[in-house]
Amino acid sequence: MTAPDQSKADLDWRDGLVPVSRRFDDPYFSLAGGLAETRHVFLAGNDLPARLRPGFHVAELGFGTGLNLLALRLACPEECPIRFTSFEAYPMQAEEIARALEAFPEVASVAGPYLEAWAAGQRRFQLGPISVEILEGDARELLPAWEAKADAWFLDGFSPAKNPELWGADLMAQVGAHTAPGGTFATYTAAGFVRRSLEEAGFEVSRSPGFGRKRHMSRGVKHG
Repeated sequence: MTAPDQSKADLDWRDGLVPVSRRFDDPYFSLAGGLAETRHVFLAGNDLPARLRPGFHVAELGFGTGLNLLALRLACPEECPIRFTSFEAYPMQAEEIARALEAFPEVASVAGPYLEAWAAGQRRFQLGPISVEILEGDARELLPAWEAKADAWFLDGFSPAKNPELWGADLMAQVGAHTAPGGTFATYTAAGFVRRSLEEAGFEVSRSPGFGRKRHMSRGVKHG
């Protein structure tokens, strides 16, 4: 790894390509298939894009590089205006994001407006049919005051073993409280305590095949 960047994200770069959080000792994505993993876990895990409709609201814990947003953008029909809200405590700088996204040439066709808005300090912006809002700060403090409800959640914090604060029972309860009836979540982790917390939050939780070397992932539906 090279010398760390001095930003809120506090990064090292593995092989000069993959951003790694020094705070959580965890990479932001796998160079072996970060975009494919996003599509498998977060899009397919929430039955997207099939469920998308005008006004559909996707929410996310852990914005990171914005790769999940860009994958959603590529999957969203131009005539289908939707909303996307993400919570991020340690935002990356625009140049760091641009460097990270070089690993995924496919997103270059839609990343421009996002990178321009981010560099200008905008945390609310339009990305094609998606109205985007990034809320900076601790999700444990921000989510209880959030007034919306999501139709789908991308739970994409760092590993529960290294970032347990973003997977605690109280926060998962808030995820459940801020999910519309019939709403869903998907996450790469199958950790037992996370699954139990989401069940207690009102989700019917199931385990599905994970991506690549990960045997399992979790997904769920909130009924009622």
